Amino acid sequence: MALSQKANHFLSNRSKVEPFHAMDVLATANNLQQQGHNIDFLCVGQPAAPAPLAARQAAADHLMNSAIGYTDAGGRGDLRERLSLHMKETYQVEVDAARIFITTGSSAGFNLAFLTLFDVGDRVAIAAPGYPAYRNILKALGLQVVEIETFEEDRWAVTPAQLQAAHAEAPLAGILIASPANPTGTMMTPDALKELISCCEDLGIRFISDEIYHGLTYEEETGVAASTALQFSDQVVVINSFSKYYCMTGWRIGWMILPADCIRTVECLAQSLYISAPELSQIAAMHALDCKAELEEVRRSYRVNRQLLLERLPQLGFDKIMPIDGAFYAYADATRHTNDTMDFAHKMLAEAHVAVTPGLDFDQDRGHRYLRFSFAGDHATMESALQRMETWLA
Repeated sequence: MALSQKANHFLSNRSKVEPFHAMDVLATANNLQQQGHNIDFLCVGQPAAPAPLAARQAAADHLMNSAIGYTDAGGRGDLRERLSLHMKETYQVEVDAARIFITTGSSAGFNLAFLTLFDVGDRVAIAAPGYPAYRNILKALGLQVVEIETFEEDRWAVTPAQLQAAHAEAPLAGILIASPANPTGTMMTPDALKELISCCEDLGIRFISDEIYHGLTYEEETGVAASTALQFSDQVVVINSFSKYYCMTGWRIGWMILPADCIRTVECLAQSLYISAPELSQIAAMHALDCKAELEEVRRSYRVNRQLLLERLPQLGFDKIMPIDGAFYAYADATRHTNDTMDFAHKMLAEAHVAVTPGLDFDQDRGHRYLRFSFAGDHATMESALQRMETWLA
């Protein structure tokens, strides 16, 4: 006991972050599957489809015929040039390749952005509900997290008035916004995004835009298209990844687009923290950018899954679902069944063998009422999970 207490004495206070419950659920589900149970996984945001064929072939060719080594800290020049073209083709935005920085997934991008823009003790705002890693990384870096509750009347988006109020309480150094968002899938309209960025510039607040779910939008049904923050300012930091739209979660490859005054600082930090993103993943990513037809087929499969959940979840008592403009999540009110979705999710996994994520990951005040259902899996998994839930809830 004494040894255990002594060991705990040497753990830093900033390391005491909340667990990522989606990953805990995944670990439990994986353990059940290893015991021989058939599990329907709706808990994590991981595409069922593999990386595009051309990306895998390019990586295989390079692996067999060439050495894999370090690249510049900012990434291969050919990938950065290709991403510059991607921004022009997709958003009609001109971005100098020198402002593009290749990262080890979006997670490294968040670390580099927070370390570059903020000092210990700075106040940084995020939306609630929101991705829990934002909160946990900020805390681990010694930053104060300001969670701004969002509401239905504002389409679950932070408003300029809310930002001004939080800034008036004590100055904010920055804000991080995701659109489409995790866990809701809801997007800000172009006008709302433009107004929030303008408000930040007026108040001297740094704006970080998480655009990891761009490409995964359902404007055919919603009429809402994704806008990049770069359409409204060149002073924002944009973070993106090949994990979601490009089906490359395990490749750990992402990118940042930086204001000119941040480029050298990010480079110096990355040289020591990461050296460079994996070269093999960079090669695959460059080819993935040319696989739109294949990736649009994957997106169409998400549209089918999305429609199935929108039809079936209300029939099962989850009748309040936040607008799914993009991403591959349904964030649903579960209060017809429970006021403790953590317990509910674990029981459903143990008894019905359906893995979903409790809302406390995403909203510490209201999350006990919500569940997040990922529809990134194949359609058969969605159908099986819904049938099992219906039987279990009966």
